[in-house]
Amino acid sequence: MITRVLALDAAPWYGDSPIPDDVPPVWHYPLTCVTTDEGIDGYTMGYGANGEGIGSTHQLHDVYLRAILGKDPLQTEELWRQLMSLNRHLYPISDGLLGMLDVAFWDIKGKAAGVPIAELLGVCRTEVPAYRTGSHWNLTPADTLAEAAAMKREGYRGYKLTLYDGPAADIGRAEAAREAVGDDFPLMLDAVAEYSFDQAVEVGEALGRLGYRWFEEPVPDRDIAALEQLTRRLEIPILATETVSLRELPQFLERRAVDMARGDVFIKAGITGLRKALAMCDEAGMNLEIHALHSSLLDIANLHVACSVRNCEFFELHHEMFRFALKGAPLDIDAGGCLHLPTGPGLGVELDWDWIDDHTVMTLSGLSH
Repeated sequence: MITRVLALDAAPWYGDSPIPDDVPPVWHYPLTCVTTDEGIDGYTMGYGANGEGIGSTHQLHDVYLRAILGKDPLQTEELWRQLMSLNRHLYPISDGLLGMLDVAFWDIKGKAAGVPIAELLGVCRTEVPAYRTGSHWNLTPADTLAEAAAMKREGYRGYKLTLYDGPAADIGRAEAAREAVGDDFPLMLDAVAEYSFDQAVEVGEALGRLGYRWFEEPVPDRDIAALEQLTRRLEIPILATETVSLRELPQFLERRAVDMARGDVFIKAGITGLRKALAMCDEAGMNLEIHALHSSLLDIANLHVACSVRNCEFFELHHEMFRFALKGAPLDIDAGGCLHLPTGPGLGVELDWDWIDDHTVMTLSGLSH
């Protein structure tokens, strides 16, 4: 196993504003290659926007490499279960690094079979409509109006606001976005768990009047009682569970604590785990809307999963800066606002090795000690 750490300048995320002093100015992303005895390379990528990239790289090699050496990556279910058992005892670590490795195993499996990962999962569509999540730095209704109009003009099939300053500031911005795009264009709002219950009620009632598609993570995901009350009280659908582990998800479905679930190949423990989460939701008559990851290869893995299910309406896209290290722009929308299933084997995309070489700041190979 070899991991390169890629350096990504954080400045584009902040637009015209300076990078805050309390965040790293350069984000480090692990790009990991797992190689089989037959010489098949499986690629995956980690997360890095919060300063965790270099630490995650060492954890992969210190903790997980010994657990996978000599194992058959084609036996994805058995290997996933073994790593989930290991994770039971790794108190400082979430299921995210396991999810990273699971993506690499599926890449190997698809390459060994000569087909895209989605074909192994079972293709049910080859394109998915995409919405664009906006900036966190829209400070006025005028800013929000301009960005919402731009997203519609660029061809996205929806626009999601990320707002968490409270009803007095946020309702006006939500109204401005609706004014910008008209009544029929899908809008969503994500409060990233920052509202109190009373704030969530006030904003949620406004979003219902404005015809928003969903209200995302209004309160912390694990405040299941508050989510349950909001789901019953508000007209607008409540979407949550982004940060909930796969094994915690069933209680949210059993209690109907949300109208729609959330997940991705990182937090829900890989392609294997995300497909299990989507199957749970499907049986409960519920959508699971896949969460974008600010990490290009992980979002390609998300796209394969999205093309293998029906209970996910949209594909989320963030700032273009997160589509790095790939040739051919596979995360750019077409004229109809859709993303298309990659057709190559495995993840089905071509890595941009010139870009990768230029942005590699560290390489770790094999066991680190």
